[in-house]
Amino acid sequence: MVGSVLSVQFGQAFGKQLSEDVGASGVVALRLGLAAAVLLVLYRPAVPRSWAERRVVLGFGAAIAGMNLIYPALTFLPLGLASALQLLGPISLALFSSHRLRDVACAVLAGGGVWLFYAPRDVSFPLGGVALALASGACMAGYFLLSKRAGAKSAGGGPLALALAWAAVLSVPLGVIDQGTRLATPRVLLAGVVVAALSAVVPYSLELAALRRLPARTVGVLASLEPASAGLAGVLVLGEHLRALQWVALACVGLASAGAVLGRKDATQRSG
Repeated sequence: MVGSVLSVQFGQAFGKQLSEDVGASGVVALRLGLAAAVLLVLYRPAVPRSWAERRVVLGFGAAIAGMNLIYPALTFLPLGLASALQLLGPISLALFSSHRLRDVACAVLAGGGVWLFYAPRDVSFPLGGVALALASGACMAGYFLLSKRAGAKSAGGGPLALALAWAAVLSVPLGVIDQGTRLATPRVLLAGVVVAALSAVVPYSLELAALRRLPARTVGVLASLEPASAGLAGVLVLGEHLRALQWVALACVGLASAGAVLGRKDATQRSG
């Protein structure tokens, strides 16, 4: 999960840069289209035989496509704020799906860290951008739940490859209509490969492996590391800088993530 959140945030930082050339729809088309092509070649999945499995894959892919609403949100919002708002989806999942006080405390601490990291300072943001980021967060919560179901039905990455292919079917035509042949230029394609690898192929594969080993609520709290990785990506890629209060917020998020891991370990030891 640590590798996943680092990879996806650096990928989004590069994707935000690329969107200046091909727009948000173009970035999403390149990201999903290239990532789907790579995973389909890598896993060569068979189409599920039962309709129940097909519905899981279709829902999984729709959630992935919905998560990409973060890219149009980035045209209105800073990277970190958009990521923080998106994270409210899995944090809510962690909060409402748990029956243990420790998990609730970790989710609340993570949410408090997210708020503190981007506490408003007499700054207003477009409502459309906020709505897009929140919708992306809701899809992220669905992604965690559906990817766990998809992973439980197959030990390989076949369900992920099929889900990404469906997400590409839903998203690529919009990018092609909007940007046309600009998406096929060598420089844009190369940048798209980097964005697809960092923000889709690597993190989705790592998350799928993690979701086979951890409850969805624990993964949701671990995903609270994303503001920290977004801050790091902002510093290194976009030239952004963090205030002292924001580093305190990162410490809160890190403590919440550590608490989720320790809580999972304790529960495993008791059950053994």
